[in-house]
Amino acid sequence: MRFDNLGQIDWIVLIGTLLFIVLYGTYKARGSRNVEDYLKGGSQARWWTIGLSVMATQASAITFLSTPGQAFHDGMGFVQFYFGLPIAMVVICLVFIPIYHKLKVFTAYEYLETRFDLKTRTLTAVLFLIQRGLAAGITIFAPAIILSAVLEWNLIYLNIIIGVLVIIYTVSGGTKAVSVTQKQQMAVIMGGMFIAFLIILNYLPLDISFDKALDIAGANGKMEILDFSFDFENRYTVWSGLIGGSFLALSYFGTDQSQVQRYLSGRSVKQSQMGLIMNGVLKVPLQFFILLIGVMVFVFYQFNSSPLHFNPAGVKDVMNSEYAVEYQALEDHKRLVENDLRVKQIAYARAEDPTDEKTLKAEIVQLNRAEDSLRSQSRVLIKKANPNAETNDKDYVFIHFILNTLPKGLIGLLLAVILSAAMSSTASELNALGSTTAIDLYRRNTPGQTERHYLKASRWFTLLWGIIAICIASIADLFDNLIQLVNIIGSIFYGNILGVFLLAFFFRYVKGTQVFIAALINQALVIGLFFLDVYEVINLPYLWLNFVGCLSVMLIAYILQLLKNNSRGNTVTV
Repeated sequence: MRFDNLGQIDWIVLIGTLLFIVLYGTYKARGSRNVEDYLKGGSQARWWTIGLSVMATQASAITFLSTPGQAFHDGMGFVQFYFGLPIAMVVICLVFIPIYHKLKVFTAYEYLETRFDLKTRTLTAVLFLIQRGLAAGITIFAPAIILSAVLEWNLIYLNIIIGVLVIIYTVSGGTKAVSVTQKQQMAVIMGGMFIAFLIILNYLPLDISFDKALDIAGANGKMEILDFSFDFENRYTVWSGLIGGSFLALSYFGTDQSQVQRYLSGRSVKQSQMGLIMNGVLKVPLQFFILLIGVMVFVFYQFNSSPLHFNPAGVKDVMNSEYAVEYQALEDHKRLVENDLRVKQIAYARAEDPTDEKTLKAEIVQLNRAEDSLRSQSRVLIKKANPNAETNDKDYVFIHFILNTLPKGLIGLLLAVILSAAMSSTASELNALGSTTAIDLYRRNTPGQTERHYLKASRWFTLLWGIIAICIASIADLFDNLIQLVNIIGSIFYGNILGVFLLAFFFRYVKGTQVFIAALINQALVIGLFFLDVYEVINLPYLWLNFVGCLSVMLIAYILQLLKNNSRGNTVTV
């Protein structure tokens, strides 16, 4: 579907929604008088605003593009990734929030100077700036690269448009603008996704009830939610979610300024805690629902034709190469499989005899396996045609369904959902990057300036990070699956940062210099482990990097402190 295929109503819905969010946020958050107003929204946010803002910050466009595609290909198992989140919310409410509010900090990293020293505070702030700066670029790039491929819009222009829209209200209104607009964005996002879910069900054949659709999905392994194995070959298990996911969520919500800043704006400790508990209660069901949409898209394509490969750029590469005839043969074969599959599915839906049901179900499974095999062969041909092509098309499944199936008007709404999600998470990231740079680096090293000076500096740093994010987006490239890429970047840094904070909270005998050295050693260790896994020297799924990184920095710091004390003839007591 191309630029000129969008209907007038789609353009009205899309542009109207985005302009309303930008103008509303700019208007409601105007008039910040000092750094307190700009970076903490005057500390007046109520719990539901905090809860929605926390959810909107995490729910980027990547969530709504990649997650349904993840479920389409691999089923519901990805929901296990979030099992540790409620545990993390409880710990943060009991430990992190009271300390942050008591010290009246602007950023999480201010506390580390109080507990350790300036260099440890600066190091953790810099680690945050690196990983969150990269992530901000990806949250812009993710929807831009996909919309560019399917709509044939200019990628660079899309990056700039998304970035500039976010910069306008984030720079002008700060934290309050981010929180205010995220309520509107979450309304658009959830409304759009719910409508999409209902339309998918409505588009299924009359014989296919919701229960029957789940049965079809389950027969093909899409409803296998829980995996209790300790198999490291499987990235998503109950244990990786509860252990690795807990550590990732603790790091993200407890030490990442893009999230900390959301609940630092609360008017009280209780309001902040209730906002995070709201997120803990609703996040797993929300992700389950988004994955279920992807599963229903899979069921929809059991009765309707789907592309052999969902990424139009990859198809274009192979069709313009010497492998075009082979690819066309695969498409012809797939059409035969689809026709047979459609007949079997309808027969299965109408079958009353259990024996017939069992036989048909086995035949349907075999046909889907044959289709998966054809998709795998298509990826091989695309790679031959263009060795640099990204053959993973999970991120394109849902957008293909939106553009080629939904009625006019709803296409514009779902595009608004994608762009609103990109804007909400990017706004939080730019807000946090600007505040961390202004408070932890600039104000800490240039004391004595006026409040107005630091307010201006915060705005300029937010603008600077917005420009950097657009630049990163413009040179970024796909990496397997976009939602995995963001989590991989986080996992490389978050465990180390969380370990530093846990040392600060619970291990009073470990001092700043030892923590600083341990954090440097550990960060190099975690990066090394990641690349060893990439090159298959070891098998360590990225979720476990959070757990390993957190424990190893604490262990290294303890050993360094023990060695230092022993060299002085002292002993360490816990």
